[in-house]
Amino acid sequence: MDFNLTEDQLAFRDAAKAFAEKSMAPHAAQWDAEHIFPVDVIREAGEMGFCGLYTPEAQGGMQLSRLDTSVIVEELAAACPSTTAYITIHNMVSWMVSSFAQPEVADELGPLLASGEYLGSYCLTEPGAGSDAGSLRTKATREGDDYILEGSKMFISGAGSTDILVVMARTGTQEEGAKGVSAFIVPGDAEGIEYGKSEEKMGWNSQPTRLVTLDRVRVPAKYLMGREGEGFKFAMKGLDGGRINIATCSVGAAQAALTRSREYLHERKQFGRELAGFQALQFKLADMATDLTAARQMVRLAAFKLDQGDHEATLYCAMAKRFATDVCFNVIDEALQLHGGYGYIREYPLERYLRDARVHRILEGTNEIMRLIVARRVLEAGVLEAIQ
Repeated sequence: MDFNLTEDQLAFRDAAKAFAEKSMAPHAAQWDAEHIFPVDVIREAGEMGFCGLYTPEAQGGMQLSRLDTSVIVEELAAACPSTTAYITIHNMVSWMVSSFAQPEVADELGPLLASGEYLGSYCLTEPGAGSDAGSLRTKATREGDDYILEGSKMFISGAGSTDILVVMARTGTQEEGAKGVSAFIVPGDAEGIEYGKSEEKMGWNSQPTRLVTLDRVRVPAKYLMGREGEGFKFAMKGLDGGRINIATCSVGAAQAALTRSREYLHERKQFGRELAGFQALQFKLADMATDLTAARQMVRLAAFKLDQGDHEATLYCAMAKRFATDVCFNVIDEALQLHGGYGYIREYPLERYLRDARVHRILEGTNEIMRLIVARRVLEAGVLEAIQ
């Protein structure tokens, strides 16, 4: 086993860091305070290839591995976890359209998404179907050469400001559960779509989050992704990668918080000496660094397993998402504590990192659902032995 980054991965990391420090970090506080969705910067990220990180090359993407992607996302998240989280959602949409749409649709829309010219939103969660995604009620009914979509989606990132929606809708009966769910591409400005108000949130203020209502929205049958009934399968494939992405956003935010804490301990003096000279604070920093490193390695292991098509990739992704988002939130919280009162004010970015990272423990499946996935799997015979 070689845990070192390759030369290509180091180059990706350096490019992402340079972009993040130039185009994201100086503006992140303003985006948060003024609830600005930085579309121009996201499209600039697209010019760097960051809007089609694992989208196939045939559709204009970079076709990187999930491990390569994690290296890049971590550097972006260190500058602005909120904006980076949206970029990862867009990447999932870009990949799904390019990978599962009808070939002519993938060739048409894939390059537009991969370049960032079009931005995408992912529409799975509903007001009454969060963790139990198989119980969703949005319907898609075939009518001639079209499908008619009716229903609503909740907590949709970028909604109202994006060009493409990937919508999970039921083409089968409610009794069929997940087997009756299909995936559709819906233009963001299609007739019959209504967007709710931008939700007032604790964090993630650089991206709008809205309710999406579909009132007899007509989409061509060619916008069905794959075949009827395959939507839930596509959603789960997307969620494995999404869990790695969101865990990586937590790692990036925690790394930034740890780096700032180290600098602050050297700068701040109390009782005639640097805070860095107090053993209690040294131990605190040591624990933070250890926990962060463990989280990063777990995320990268999950990304590697997903790249390899490992039979237990879903298990690894769930474990990594649960562990990294919990642990990294605690690292950021400790970093805020080390800054004392300064950590609580907006002059320093610690409170923003904390607010942005908190939702990572909820989305892409709550951490309680991650525990359920892990527990169910490890209770099966032979699984624990297989992941040793």
